[in-house]
Formats: sequence, C-alpha cells, structure tokens
Amino acid sequence: MKRVLLHICCAPCACYPLEVLKQEDFEVYGLFYNPNIHPYTEFLKRFETVKKFEEITKIKIIYINKYPLEEWLRAVVYREERPIRCQICYSMRFEMTASVAKKGKFDFFTSTLFYSKYQNHEIMKMCAESAASKFGVKFLYRDFRKGWREGIEKSKEYNLYRQQYCGCIYSEKERYYKNNAKY
Repeated sequence: MKRVLLHICCAPCACYPLEVLKQEDFEVYGLFYNPNIHPYTEFLKRFETVKKFEEITKIKIIYINKYPLEEWLRAVVYREERPIRCQICYSMRFEMTASVAKKGKFDFFTSTLFYSKYQNHEIMKMCAESAASKFGVKFLYRDFRKGWREGIEKSKEYNLYRQQYCGCIYSEKERYYKNNAKY
C-alpha cells in the first residue's frame, strides 16, 4: 500500500480528499502546518478542529508544533497582488509538506487545498511540483473540487467548526470588509 502525506489546511477541507485517497487504497497520514492563519484564536480553532477530525476518522496526523506567523508576514507583507501572496503561502506550506514527506519516506504528498474552489489550482500545482523537485519526493495531484458539496455535508455530519475565510489576514479582510465598507 502506497503512503501519502496529506497537507491539511483545515478539517472541513480534509473530509472529501481523505475519502478519495482511501478509496484509491492509499495509506493516508495528515500534516497540519499553516503559518498563514490569523488571528491566533482562529489558528487555535482550526487546530482543535483538526484534532477532533483525527479522533473521528482515526487518521494519523503530524502537527508542526510552531506558529511562524512573523515568518509568513515577512514573506508576504509587501506583495500587493493576491496571486503573488498566495503563491508564496502555497510554497511555504508545500515545502514543509514535501520536507516531512521526504523525512517520513512517504511515496507522495498532496494537499486539501486542492479541494477548494477558491484557490488557484495552476499556481498550487506549480508550487507543489517545485517543492517535490526540491525535496525529491513525488507530488500527487488530485482535483478534489468535484466533491465540494459532499465534503461540506460530511463536515456538518461530523459537527466540525467551519471557518468563513481562507485563513490569512488578507482573506479575512476580503471576506468581512466588503460587507462593512461604510467607513
């Protein structure tokens, strides 16, 4: 059985990809590493929800025990265009995932980010392939978007906390500020 390391951005986004990979007879392990999530209270909610997901699904999850927000901010703070910021963010997370996959002798790595219809799949694929090349581990691309509705229903069934924005301070502003642009 082939082993795949699944980068998990959040528990709701992991529901459908986990099922698909298991149906493909992969032995799936998770990795929670997301330096972009802001504020810290949001990070903790997502962390705790991934722990709950781990208990429900019995998937083994590796947790990177740090919150390098400052490193992430230094990398993206002067990047005004969204695609550039997102590309930097994808690269940080995929490089960590590829590094852990290499150390853990996984056959492949992939990410729950490929479940989101709000993320740029072409840029993500480019970043993941670059990380795969850099660390000498195979990247497994799957377009999980077709299971969007199924994943939402499964996350509701599991009673998982469902966040309202990608995670970074920029996406938080995009989500909430446009609705309150009275100021």
